[in-house]
Amino acid sequence: MTALPRGETPGSPAPDDEDVVADVSVPSPTEEAPAEEAPAEEAAAEEAPAGADTAADSDTAAPVLSEAEAELAAQRELLERIEKRKAEKDGPIPAGTKLSGPAADLLAAVRAVESGEKPGAAFFDAPAPATPRRPAPAPVRERAPEPVGADRGAAPEAVAAVAAVLASGGAPENLAAPAAGRLGAHADDVLREDPWQLLALPGVGPEQADGFARALLGAECGPDDERRTDALIGWLLERAALRGHTALDAAEVRAALTGRAVTDPEAAVEHAVGEGVVLVFQDDEEDGEEGGPEEAAQEEAPAAADAPAGDREAGPQEPVQVFLGLDRYALAEESLADGLARLVNAVEKDADWSGAAESAPSPSAAELIRTAAAHGLVAHTGGEAARAEPAALIAAANGLGLRALGTTHSTDGARRLAEAVGDPSAAVTLAGLLSGAEGPGRDEEGALAVDLLVVLDAPQVDVETGAMLVEALADGARLVLSGDPGVLGSAGAGRVFADVLAARACPQIVSRTPDPGPIGELVSGIGIGELNQVAAPGREVVIVPVRDAGEAVHRTVQLVADSVPRAIGVPSSETQVITVGHGGSAGTRALNEALKQRLNPGPGRFGGFDPGDRIAHVPAPGRTVPGVVVSADAEGLHLDCAGTPVVVPQERVEASVRHAWALSAHQAAGMRWPAVVVVLPGDAAQGLSRPWVYTAFGRGERHLSVVHGVDQALPRAVAQSPAQDRTTRLRTLLEASEASEG
Repeated sequence: MTALPRGETPGSPAPDDEDVVADVSVPSPTEEAPAEEAPAEEAAAEEAPAGADTAADSDTAAPVLSEAEAELAAQRELLERIEKRKAEKDGPIPAGTKLSGPAADLLAAVRAVESGEKPGAAFFDAPAPATPRRPAPAPVRERAPEPVGADRGAAPEAVAAVAAVLASGGAPENLAAPAAGRLGAHADDVLREDPWQLLALPGVGPEQADGFARALLGAECGPDDERRTDALIGWLLERAALRGHTALDAAEVRAALTGRAVTDPEAAVEHAVGEGVVLVFQDDEEDGEEGGPEEAAQEEAPAAADAPAGDREAGPQEPVQVFLGLDRYALAEESLADGLARLVNAVEKDADWSGAAESAPSPSAAELIRTAAAHGLVAHTGGEAARAEPAALIAAANGLGLRALGTTHSTDGARRLAEAVGDPSAAVTLAGLLSGAEGPGRDEEGALAVDLLVVLDAPQVDVETGAMLVEALADGARLVLSGDPGVLGSAGAGRVFADVLAARACPQIVSRTPDPGPIGELVSGIGIGELNQVAAPGREVVIVPVRDAGEAVHRTVQLVADSVPRAIGVPSSETQVITVGHGGSAGTRALNEALKQRLNPGPGRFGGFDPGDRIAHVPAPGRTVPGVVVSADAEGLHLDCAGTPVVVPQERVEASVRHAWALSAHQAAGMRWPAVVVVLPGDAAQGLSRPWVYTAFGRGERHLSVVHGVDQALPRAVAQSPAQDRTTRLRTLLEASEASEG
């Protein structure tokens, strides 16, 4: 690891430039308090919601759904399927109605013989005809440039009516359109009846909602109003979802209500549960079903009245932990657990892929192929180099005549996976697959037309996406979840990959392929809590110490614009800056402003952008697609996103496009660049954690520069073991499902 003194950069024209290769040990951790990990809420906040976008086809009058709208439609369809499935579970099941395939045919044959319709020999005279395999679909053709689309929004009359209500309550009129879109055509009546529904809008806090309610209700408004407490509980759980939680401890919710002047938080929680605002769960549930509020209260209270005298003297029983959750996440977790169990049980387990395994490029790849042949669900873990193993699996399955496909979190990841497989159609983004914009499409039953689906970047899959994915797979399909457990988690709620691993719901293949080079050695050490000194003879890793944020910005611009291109040979266009957050004197905003002035100066006449600007397009919350501004006209801002033309209407530019010479680590997850500059200013210490450092440092392929101004906070963050930072129910549901089947 090369450390440079202040004032010098790699390749600077100092006389002793060729001799600045001495390694300097990274300071060891101290006994000071560890730095707090940045909340997962930041990951969601980084991705500005793009809303429900639309796209217009120039050749037809019918509107075309954009990718974001397709995802929303898929979510609604998923919830309908889940509700139908839960209703079916509650009713009687006629004998044989749940069977399909050979089992259903056998049952029909038995009934035919028993009824005398056919003789028994009729079913043995001729062999069953072989089921012809459907041919693999043709690759998706490249489509013409498609506008992201403007938000259709609510009717002007509805928006005007909501604006009048907002004005009477002293709320900003710019909330009218979002309120009408969120609360429906009668949003004005909804807000008059329940002013705290304003909390459902992004950016509105309890203080603003309380003020709005006081203006509308006057003396009727009070802190214990059930409308207020219901809205507060929903708001608390929505905020928790932004931090990755799918449920919260009921005690934590009650404490938060107390902090919001609610005098009887217990009654408030019971009312919210009774009204269906939230669902309640207990940590000792074995069937995954939620209990009622009375049951939860009884479980929480010590059973002292029924205990023997000796037990009562010994002390109260341990209370059962009760959790509260929103129905959308509860249904998604239950559907995902059921779907994974279905895949485990429905697959053909005697498939013989031994020939493909013998020709695998590595022992780990061979083990993955053999395991995938015998199981419907497999988990695979490893670093960047280990991505070659899922690629080998996809190639092997295609060679066996199966319809195999790989998905990734980013377009960059899909490109790299397709190159590893050797087939441009072998990899797509997961979002594109689910929306129908990419991939082989669906069969006549609505299932994805694949026999084997390999999901790379599995830690980036949130619980709702996971539920939609599993719901879209047909019985008998195989699913492989592959990823690096050490990286940052998903922007959405849940920790699907971590819960599958923790529950041991399927075979787990741990790659034995190490990441190569000094960067791989450094990142591997970070993964086990060690910030080691590494030898970097080719200046693969360089530490640039700085005193303050101003110097950090100056050195970052110098590295990207001059030093890295000259000394490392990587141009500025292929060098990515990564920092801890968006705000601050050395956040993404400040860095992007400085980098634009140096690399592509201009007046920003197109909504702050100029042709040639590096940008990040956010087509949906949690997704970042890098690109470059091409031009702008009355139609909107024209972008080139990894070779795909995209048009963003003027009214959507501010919400869904931002400069991207500098990104956060959450935005950079799933992508890699030839060179990366990680900026750690002094005020970023509290945002560091081992997963953050692991993710940021691992984005560079050939070169990593660290602009280091956090002193001992960096080794402390790496040494601190990452805590379980998300409360979810998926692991419990998976373990209960496995126990019931065992």
